[in-house]
Amino acid sequence: MMKDNKIYRLTQIIILSGIIITQSLFAQGQTETNADSIAQKWLNINYAGDELTGHLLDIYLPAIGEAPFPAVVTVAGSAFFSNNSKQHAFGIGKLLLKHGFAIVATNHRSSREAIFPAHVNDLKGVVRFLRANASKYGLDTSFVGIAGNSSGGNLAAMVGTSGGVNNYTVGEKTVSIEGDIGGNNKESSRVDAVVDWYGPTAFEKMDSCGSEMVHDAPDSPESVYIGGPIQDNLDLCALANPITYVDEKDPPFIIIHGDADPLVPHCQSVLLYKALKKHGVEYEMITVPGAGHGGIWEEKYKENMASFFIEAKNKKRGDK
Repeated sequence: MMKDNKIYRLTQIIILSGIIITQSLFAQGQTETNADSIAQKWLNINYAGDELTGHLLDIYLPAIGEAPFPAVVTVAGSAFFSNNSKQHAFGIGKLLLKHGFAIVATNHRSSREAIFPAHVNDLKGVVRFLRANASKYGLDTSFVGIAGNSSGGNLAAMVGTSGGVNNYTVGEKTVSIEGDIGGNNKESSRVDAVVDWYGPTAFEKMDSCGSEMVHDAPDSPESVYIGGPIQDNLDLCALANPITYVDEKDPPFIIIHGDADPLVPHCQSVLLYKALKKHGVEYEMITVPGAGHGGIWEEKYKENMASFFIEAKNKKRGDK
């Protein structure tokens, strides 16, 4: 029976990873780029100054408007397992090119390479890198947004709520949320707006609020990500939860989640929006009736994302 359970859990993980990658491909339009929307691009930039695939990013400048452009960092879901999903991440933000945003499609290290908080450290390093190299790449980093789906949604939300946080302790565990990936430590890793597409938050509650996948298993994506079974590592679960860091200084959020999601239950986003509301953070929660995991990539929801970033940028700059 134990062997059967291990096979079952492994099958769950393989299915989950496949679903997320397939959905990311769909979101990206089968990974095809529209050359008419892109004025210039840089591929495979290493933002950490090493040779890791997980530390590469691509920058796309829009074909409308003039540099410098506001930037949106995009993070693809992969159950934290992929170190090379930036091409899928491009699809999350592709529509934003038509609205004058630069897209920064990112990789981060795989949970097989490095556990939490490595992924968050990577994305913080991305934001600092962009600010340190803004003039080189035609970016106006007075506005930097971030968007991610599934595990990428968790990471986007983490970057959004943990602005200004370095070392943080919960119970007996202390981690460096900021990290020092790529250096550029004089630059800020804060972001100005967050779009969270159906990301997990409270790992330890996923099974109890409607998941059809066993996240409590020791080889679940979340357990691998934090380095041990989630129910045995509640302090680490709290540290990997964007809700832990929510305060009144956080940037505006939009959360988009299907209410029939069998893998990342809808309750995960409800917990986040309630925390944002409690602390007076500007937010919008879009619940998609009947939608499963990632089954929400309709054009109108992408336009919701674009409108949100446009409004957040205009407010930040004081534009009308």
